[in-house]
Amino acid sequence: MCDAGLRRTRRQWSLPHWVALCLLLWLLGVSGARRAPKVPRCPATCSCTKDSAFCVDTKAIPKSFPPGIISLSAVSLFNGTRPFAPSLSLSLSLGVCSLLNSNMFTVIADDAFAGLSHLQYLFIENNDIQALSKHTFRGLKSLAHLSLSNNNLQTLPRDLFKHLDILTDLDLRGNSFRCDCKIKWLVDWMEKTNTSVPTIYCTSPFEFQGRRVHDLTPRDFNCISADFAVYETFPFQSVSVESYEFSGDQFAVFAQPDTGICTVYMWDHVEMVFRKYHNITSRSAVYCKPVVINNTLYMVVAQLFGGSHIYKWEEDPQRFVKIQDIDTTRVRKPNFVETFQLDGDWYFAVADSSKAGTTSLYRWNSNGFYSHQSLHPWHRDTHVEFLEVDGKPRLILSSASQPPVVYQWNRGQRQFAFHSQISATADVQMVKHFWVRKSLYLCLTRFIGDSKILRWEGQRFVEVQTLPSRGSMAVYPFTVGLRQYLILGSDFSFSRVYLWDDLTQRFQPFQELNLRAPRAFSLVSVDNKDILLAASFKGDTLAYQHLLVDLSAK
Repeated sequence: MCDAGLRRTRRQWSLPHWVALCLLLWLLGVSGARRAPKVPRCPATCSCTKDSAFCVDTKAIPKSFPPGIISLSAVSLFNGTRPFAPSLSLSLSLGVCSLLNSNMFTVIADDAFAGLSHLQYLFIENNDIQALSKHTFRGLKSLAHLSLSNNNLQTLPRDLFKHLDILTDLDLRGNSFRCDCKIKWLVDWMEKTNTSVPTIYCTSPFEFQGRRVHDLTPRDFNCISADFAVYETFPFQSVSVESYEFSGDQFAVFAQPDTGICTVYMWDHVEMVFRKYHNITSRSAVYCKPVVINNTLYMVVAQLFGGSHIYKWEEDPQRFVKIQDIDTTRVRKPNFVETFQLDGDWYFAVADSSKAGTTSLYRWNSNGFYSHQSLHPWHRDTHVEFLEVDGKPRLILSSASQPPVVYQWNRGQRQFAFHSQISATADVQMVKHFWVRKSLYLCLTRFIGDSKILRWEGQRFVEVQTLPSRGSMAVYPFTVGLRQYLILGSDFSFSRVYLWDDLTQRFQPFQELNLRAPRAFSLVSVDNKDILLAASFKGDTLAYQHLLVDLSAK
């Protein structure tokens, strides 16, 4: 009867009933397993006591340890070239001590000790560690004793110990620290911290070799550098650029060879860029020279064809009005315009680069500029530079056919008279002067051949430096703060920016700028920005911003 009943039961149960029964039995087994957790055993590569573990010759920190382990020592750990980033949060969340000794890893990654908020002692000693990540020790809120001794550290990431609020002992001995700008923050931190740091020494650079890091101060590091970065691009070619201030605003004017016009841009104090402001229509402008006389703005527009002109700015309506023509029989092929004030009078000189033209001087007489003197006829002048030497006003004329010529002002005759030539250097496209610590210097830039730096020695200019240059037609010395720069343009390669070195009394290479055939430069300082304008004959005209860079902040 029992057999008959069993046979009836089997016939009544279908396949889904058996599946449901198996699932129920499996769930009961899992539930039972959860009620009886398996206790972690000491890893095979480690030996464990009641409260500590010691691991040797393992490729990674084991993820599980017996309960109660609060101290871990790892020796001869090797994990290849990967940054050391142990997952200790599962096993040592209550740990108080960790020792990583004589291991093979070279880098420790960010958050390598995440989860160990109660860790108090961390010793990472006698390893080959070359670098720590910026956030290596992030989360170690209870860390009081840290040792990084006898590793291969040359520098430390900035603010590495910033969040170790209760750190009382730090051991950095036995590392080869390079005491440069990247370590400046550590010097500053050690001056202010209450953490005890045993004496450590600099191994480089040469000037600090063997010195105690504790003896250094932040003032010992010269970590402020600079950079010229493209700030604004003007979509046109230009052969001259001049900046000027008028009625409280800052302007720049460019001579454009493709259109022949002078384009005036005004600085926008809100958007912090130059905005197009006005055009002076002309046929073939090669130089647009502004001059402000008695609060009135004039613009000398030198043209290749159709004569050169002088314009006056009228406020109502706002426009430039031509007020004067320049004698075309004197100025045939202008190349440059220089303005200056002498004995209370305003002058401008036009360098004429034609074979039949004459470099000419014009003087302001309250109504306009009128011819004052002819200089240097038939020598294809390319540039005019006004300067004072020992209180005596002089003009230096650069020429494509002979060495630069110096004219000196004769106050009795109120004219310039020939004075001398500068060296035997020919093919000088431009001469610019500058001052360094009360010493007067000249830079002679050449298209073929090296450019030269000369210093005034009381009786004559003496060559003190040679600057390699090829295809150079423009040079511009300028200062930003206490820094003396010189930019040397080039038609054949990158233009080079040089920085004056007070120690060697020479210019040192500083930066290369990608400019296409630069013809002129001008510095504008406005709204706490220093902007270098660069006129390009074969590419877009550019504006570079001078940026100060703190090398110790990296």
